[in-house]
Amino acid sequence: MIIRTIILFIIVFGLVVISHELGHFLIGRKNGIRVVEFAVGMGPTLFSFMAGGTKCSLKLLPFGGACMFEGEDGLEGENGISEERAEAGEGVAFTEAGVWARIATVFAGPFFNFILAFLVAVVLCVFTGVDLPVVGSVMEGSAASEAGLRQGDVITKIGHEPIHFYREVSIISELNQGETMEITYERNGEKAVTTLAPQYSEEDGRYYMGITNSLEYLECNSLQVFQYGFYEVEYWVKLTYKSLAMLVKGKVSKDDMAGPVGIAQVVGESYDLAEKNYGTSYAILTMLKIVVLLSVNLGIMNLLPIPALDGGRLVFMLVEVVRGKPVPPEKEGMVHFAGLVVLMVLMVFIMYNDIMRLLR
Repeated sequence: MIIRTIILFIIVFGLVVISHELGHFLIGRKNGIRVVEFAVGMGPTLFSFMAGGTKCSLKLLPFGGACMFEGEDGLEGENGISEERAEAGEGVAFTEAGVWARIATVFAGPFFNFILAFLVAVVLCVFTGVDLPVVGSVMEGSAASEAGLRQGDVITKIGHEPIHFYREVSIISELNQGETMEITYERNGEKAVTTLAPQYSEEDGRYYMGITNSLEYLECNSLQVFQYGFYEVEYWVKLTYKSLAMLVKGKVSKDDMAGPVGIAQVVGESYDLAEKNYGTSYAILTMLKIVVLLSVNLGIMNLLPIPALDGGRLVFMLVEVVRGKPVPPEKEGMVHFAGLVVLMVLMVFIMYNDIMRLLR
């Protein structure tokens, strides 16, 4: 079981990381920037080979990766060397490329994560369909009952947020802190709007709308798979931002966060549970759902304006666009180094917390 969990984690997490680094690689090369090394994993190198002037490496630790450009963070090459390579058709250093070429190269990593998430989401829509936001039943005396909702109503919007899946209704309900909600729904083809005031449950310690899922699924046609594939990615983007907002507000505890060890545990447990209850095919689809989740999360996290991450680098490049000249490399390097140290400390803390949770 442990071996299978490790293998599944390497496949799932590796796919997400490779897509990210491949984005940097392809767009960087397209813009004439020389790639020194394309690495999958972290730590000591297990083996490597040269391809097209780039060192391709597989590292020992199965999480993380890197696409290292010449001249990035002082890596390999002075201007003269890069110019000679440019003349030989081998590309230029990262710092010598135009600012918009560098912006495109850095942004490409997270963007490719969203592309991967969309493609996998389309596959999921083909094989699983989508859960429609149809009311299954309305509990007597509940907030939904008082608001006039009935079985069969299709919820299309809550507040200003469009609704495409029933799970969106569930998440909004779970995160609600007693705020009144404006519900837009369709009944017999006619649109209607009502106001719902969730009721608090002392037993569960949360607010409830008072409805259940109808368990109605839409089998998507050839066009709908792309439409709902986009909605699927949009759903995870919104959920990720809501989770980050809760983290900032202090509504998320350390036990709600997970690093590589915690993710591996979730991957293994999800596969085992899905295989036990529904078979291997469903277990594989469950892994694809995790790929979408992780890919969207990695894309968004890397776009945050945090030093050492893609978002932090993009901030400096946008400052360069405004100023008309780059921030001095030594100053930018110091900021990214400080950010990297903080991220490493956070990573160690999360990994320690993951291990302690496993031992409980």
